[in-house]
Parts: sequence; C-alpha cells; structure tokens
Amino acid sequence: MKTTDTVPAGPAGPAGPAGVAEDRPPVVKAPAPPAAKVKSSEGAVLNVFSHGVLVIWAILVVLPLLWAVMTSFKTDADIFTSPWSLPDALHFENWSRAWTQAHMSDYFLNTVIVVGGSLVGTLLFGSMAAYVLARFEFPGNRFIYFLFIGGMSFPIMLALVPLFFVLNNVALLNTLHGLILVYIAYSLPFTVFFLTAFFRTLPTSVAEAALIDGASHTRTFFQVMLPMAKPGLISVAIFNFLGQWNQYMLPTVLNTDPEKKVLSQGLVELAVSQGYKGDWSGLFAGLVMAMLPVLAAYIVFQRQVVAGLTAGALK
Repeated sequence: MKTTDTVPAGPAGPAGPAGVAEDRPPVVKAPAPPAAKVKSSEGAVLNVFSHGVLVIWAILVVLPLLWAVMTSFKTDADIFTSPWSLPDALHFENWSRAWTQAHMSDYFLNTVIVVGGSLVGTLLFGSMAAYVLARFEFPGNRFIYFLFIGGMSFPIMLALVPLFFVLNNVALLNTLHGLILVYIAYSLPFTVFFLTAFFRTLPTSVAEAALIDGASHTRTFFQVMLPMAKPGLISVAIFNFLGQWNQYMLPTVLNTDPEKKVLSQGLVELAVSQGYKGDWSGLFAGLVMAMLPVLAAYIVFQRQVVAGLTAGALK
C-alpha cells in the first residue's frame, strides 16, 4: 500500500493548504523607550513652562517701569492724549522742574543722609550682636536671640505712638538723627537674624588661629571675621536699603518738619499737589528719580546678593 508523505509544519508556522509550510517572519516587539528619555522630555516641558512664567513675570514688572521712564519725558498734553506712544522729544525740563521747584533735591539729600547713617549703624551693631550670638555660649544667649526674632513679628504700627512720645521727650522729634536711630532699631531684628546664621557657617579654625597669634576678640572680629562675612553684609545691606529708602510710615509720624522730609514724603506731597497744578510730567520725573537709586543698587550688587543668600547653605 502506497502512503502519502506529509510535510511537517516549519518552525515559522503550520503547513499551508498545499502542504508547504508558510515562512512567516517572527514577531518582534518594539523596545520600550528608556526611562532617561521620558524624564528628559518631562524636564524639557517643565523647563519651557517655568521659563514662560518667568518671561510673563518679567514683562509685568519691566513694562510699568519703562512706561514711567517714558512718561517722565513727555508733556502733560501728550500724557493724556497718547499715553502709550513714545515721546516726540525728550523734555528734560520735567526733571529740572521736579528737582528744583518741587524740592526733590532737598528730599533726596535728606533721604541719603538718613538711609546712609542708618545703614552704617545697622550693619555695625547688627554684625556685632550676630557675631556674639553665633560664636559665644553664655547664659541667656538663646533668649536674646529669640528677642530679636520676636522683633521681626512686632507690627511697627503698634510702636508709632510710643516712639512719638519717646522721641519728643528726648528732643529727637523732627530731626534727621532721631529718624536714623529709629531706622536702626527697626532694621536690627532682621539684620541679626540674617547675620547670625551667616556667621555660624564661617570656619571656626580661622578665628582660633587669630586668637592663638595674640589677636584680641575685637581685632579678630573686625580684621578677620568681618571681611569673611562680606557677602552676607552686602546682602543684608541691600535688603535694609530697599526697606529704608521706601519707608513712609515712620517719617510721616516722626518727621513732620517740611525742611527735613525724606523722598517718600516728598513724592506724596508732589502727588497731592497735582490736583491743583496738573504737573503730571514733573510727578513722573520725581518718581523715576526716587526709583533709580534702588535699581542701580540692585544691578551693581546683584551677584553679591545671590552669593550671600546661597553661602549659608554651603560649607
């Protein structure tokens, strides 16, 4: 009896209808994307989003400043008829009028004296107190430190009436040096808090080496530790400068002498007078005058500010 030979199915699959095995290609699964690529794509999306938010924030901050500078060179008619257009000519007489007729020069000089004196006193007394609290252990150390911290949470409005009577009793009311002392007391809590944490990050071996060489504690502080704390001093000086330069409530209550008013008081007085004179171009010129020192200080010392803020996290 004759038998029929059957062709077995090939490795690729079962036999076809003609008895010949179909040669099907093997199924190859696509490899899963690596986790690193997924994370990098997510990071790129987050980076684009964060940069977009920063760009929007920068536009919201920079545009009003540029508009104020642009408006300070316009005439009063141009300010109301075309507030968003560029000035047809640079009217520098707005600046000269604000500087002389609106007495911005006197207000500017008083502000420089008050803020300059208070900054020197704040940095001197604040750094000395912070160095002692950070480097020396004595009974009541933490209590004094927390007293300074508590001063940061004390509302200045509650101290206005007592400050008024205290300065009046010691004959310091309506004086620039009385305002300097108040600014120093107002800025000391934050200064001590900031510099205490900064002095703790400085190496102790340098101070110990200076003491072994025969230097006193005073000389060690002023010639060794204080120069090492320069980034922190610049950072806290910038913060205090911004707060003291823009301070309005304290001088309004404690300094009512028209000849000794500071810049913030002068700007308010100039703004109030616009209801009767209509010198809006002079008002914007005075506003830019008060704004320029703050911008210049931050632009010049921005690297030192960042270095001072990050130095406490590095050892």
